[in-house]
Amino acid sequence: MCKRLLPLIPAGLSVIQVLPDPKRITVVAQSRSRTVACVSCGHPSWRVHSTYQRCLCDLPWQGRIVQIHVRVRRFRCLNPCCCRCTFAEPLIGIAVRSARRTTRLAEIQRSVALATGGEPGARLARRLAIPVSPDTLLRLILRTPAPPRPTPPVLGLDDWAYRKGHRYGTILVDLEHNQVVDLLPDRQAGTVSTWLQAHQGVVIIARDRAGAYADGCRDGAPQAVQVADRWHLLCNVGDALRQALEPHQGLITHIVQELAATPAPPAPEPRPEPRPTALERRRRAGRMARQDLFDEVARMVTAGMTIGSIAKTLGKDPRTLQRWLRTGHPPWHHRQPRGSILAPYRAYLERRFEEGCRNAALLWRELREQGFSGRPSLVRVWVGRWKKTDPACAFKERSAAPAGKAPSIDALSRMLTQDLATLPADNRRLCERLLAIVPGLAAATVVAQRLVRMLQHESTEPLQDVLDAMKATLLDRLAQSLERDVAAVQAALETPWTTSPVEGQINRLKLIKRAMYGRAGFRLLRQRVLEAV
Repeated sequence: MCKRLLPLIPAGLSVIQVLPDPKRITVVAQSRSRTVACVSCGHPSWRVHSTYQRCLCDLPWQGRIVQIHVRVRRFRCLNPCCCRCTFAEPLIGIAVRSARRTTRLAEIQRSVALATGGEPGARLARRLAIPVSPDTLLRLILRTPAPPRPTPPVLGLDDWAYRKGHRYGTILVDLEHNQVVDLLPDRQAGTVSTWLQAHQGVVIIARDRAGAYADGCRDGAPQAVQVADRWHLLCNVGDALRQALEPHQGLITHIVQELAATPAPPAPEPRPEPRPTALERRRRAGRMARQDLFDEVARMVTAGMTIGSIAKTLGKDPRTLQRWLRTGHPPWHHRQPRGSILAPYRAYLERRFEEGCRNAALLWRELREQGFSGRPSLVRVWVGRWKKTDPACAFKERSAAPAGKAPSIDALSRMLTQDLATLPADNRRLCERLLAIVPGLAAATVVAQRLVRMLQHESTEPLQDVLDAMKATLLDRLAQSLERDVAAVQAALETPWTTSPVEGQINRLKLIKRAMYGRAGFRLLRQRVLEAV
């Protein structure tokens, strides 16, 4: 009965005896084969010289540890020309030479080690009834090399820190499948170039603005199109503005104090309507497309074409076109939106919003007292949409500063890259006064905003025009830097590839590295990053 309840015995072994225990199960087994080939010459032999016992840990059963005591035979080699006199029968497919665990148990323990690491993996393995030491788990990871990954046509690379500010490595990611391809021990141009030369087939490389990566990609894969990351380009614009503002910190403080002493009279500003939702934008685009199609059908009918020929030309059903022409307009696939149950309370919400109440839960409780029967989520969505159009909420966390205190240079540089009309009144007055006093700052701000709109795909003007305009401003050094990498910058404007997936993989790498309790050497870390799921 015990033998039938133990289907986990590896194939090739026959069970002789099962010795159950409250904490473990011991299985006595032996090999089923009668003849064994010599490990040196391959000649079969059936003459047994002696036997010895080998203890192997195996997969658990019912939460108890399983040990297999295998009676291993030593055979005499029958080949007189062989250098061996005796040899032990190998447990092929069951366990490797000198191992104390079966192959399938080693695979499970290696998977645990790849997912959790050494110390956490050892604690988990004890709970799973497959106890193993942390060092053994790490050795299991290193024993089998990571399988080679195919060379991706679209590659993203960025640096990651062993220790921030001291030592860095490079991570390479397949941007099409969001998978780590390889880790490099440093971020030198020669290392990147050597890897690219050994892995031909890369067509597009998305990278940051580091010169070492640009040189390494140019030397290792000259045929590949390099794409500068748009986020790093935006950071470059902010850094350039910050350098232009740093010499004027005292002036900024003086302007803030002056504006705080003479506050501007409040000027009521019309509140813009909330931006349409994604669903509303899709519905509007669909209505416009159907209207264009209806206009084309009407034009073709006016030109004398029959409904049948129009249907064949446009790929539509003739009855559909006839129905459109009878009604005189394209169909509405969506019902007209019903009035919101918030509509009777809109005036009250706007008044409370103007009074400074931004708490959606409090507003919902006040509306419920007035008879509102909707859910809190309706009020929360309304407050979220109107917060986006409230100038008092814009840049609340990163730009707003207490009265009389100057904002940081970083916050001020971010303000100057935005539309000043969207800023709070105090920050807008500060920026306008600063642009009027600091020579050349207004021109630099205008050209910086032009470049930002291009990077955000809100403008299609030529890049060279912006760079030429930038050379005549305080951002001339940024213009020179972008011109040296103009091909990659232009590719960033024309292609959708960025290093955002690479940043996500770097976060995963940091999580793995910090969970390894100081044991994150490069070889071990590379194995876990490439194989852990």
